[in-house]
Amino acid sequence: MEAISCSRVNLPGSTLRNTNHRSSLPCHQTRISMSTCPNSSDGQAYTISCLNPTDKQSGIVSGSYLRGPLQKRDLSGKTFCSLGVCTYTGTGSASESHSHAAEERVGVLLLNLGGPETLHDVQPFLFNLFADPDIIRLPRPFKFLQRPLAQLISVLRAPKSKEGYASIGGGSPLRKITDDQAFSLKKALDAKEMPVNVYVAMRYWHPFTEEAVQQVMIFFSAHGVPVSYVENAGDPYRDQMEDCIHLIMQELKSRGICNDHTLAYQSRVGPVKWLKPYTDEVLVELGQKGVKSLLAVPVSFVSEHIETLDEIDREYKELALESGIENWGRVPALGCNPSFITDLADAVIEALPSATAMKTPSMDSEEEEPYLQPQP
Repeated sequence: MEAISCSRVNLPGSTLRNTNHRSSLPCHQTRISMSTCPNSSDGQAYTISCLNPTDKQSGIVSGSYLRGPLQKRDLSGKTFCSLGVCTYTGTGSASESHSHAAEERVGVLLLNLGGPETLHDVQPFLFNLFADPDIIRLPRPFKFLQRPLAQLISVLRAPKSKEGYASIGGGSPLRKITDDQAFSLKKALDAKEMPVNVYVAMRYWHPFTEEAVQQVMIFFSAHGVPVSYVENAGDPYRDQMEDCIHLIMQELKSRGICNDHTLAYQSRVGPVKWLKPYTDEVLVELGQKGVKSLLAVPVSFVSEHIETLDEIDREYKELALESGIENWGRVPALGCNPSFITDLADAVIEALPSATAMKTPSMDSEEEEPYLQPQP
């Protein structure tokens, strides 16, 4: 049971619903392209299409399939991720699409249903399958029976299913085939001058979509300063960076994103001791530890300049790839992001001494003495 279509949009899932034409497309592999979108509340855009088995010519259906917030839920129905979505409508030429992909950071996530890799995996795989309310839809009063029913069905069906998997070698080949497809797809896109990172995730077996997302290490790189600035002069910079990253990770955690993260400092010059750990040294260490996917965040840089465009995008990227990291991405600097500009304006107003004075008349108007017009 590895080819199952569902009837509503869910990530990961096997159906995309076209909100423009009110139609559903059964889909085994979904393409998600991520790029900057100035009209999106979170600054990210997601282009979603699916490899449709019914499309004999191109095998690809693309368009504006999702609008508004996108949520992915695990098998128990708990929300683990909420993303703002800005979809690419599919208008424009193919060359424009390739140009857009080349300029932006693009990731392709191949989604499939998954399958047991060994006979021991068969029963838990079946449990994951039947615990999905998209597979067995119970009336609302009986929702609490979803998991007990899935357990019962998986135990009863496991012996027969094991016989089937034993006859084809002892497990499903789906994972290996999908990994091979991801590798071949990356090569094909590279040949078309459209470099992307390709990931694989499964709905009912490893690597689950959550695992594919959480494999990405979030790497915060801040501009370094001499240690003496902090330890001798009392500069709060290091504490501010650590507090900032703590708040970012808390916000991500509230959205169900619990990736590993680390902080390092870059751009040191001269013989004096600078804040550690150093970005270049940490990149090598992460590669040695087996980290394969890295998302660089220039946490202390509000604008793009040589330390982001050259030092991070060229020098550190090359070092990361040489150290064994295979997938590299970078979050853009804030620039003129509307949320950043609004917060900056609020900070200016809060910092102005006159701001308090401007508020005083309205706040204390009842206690003020009557204003007397000077007599000539």
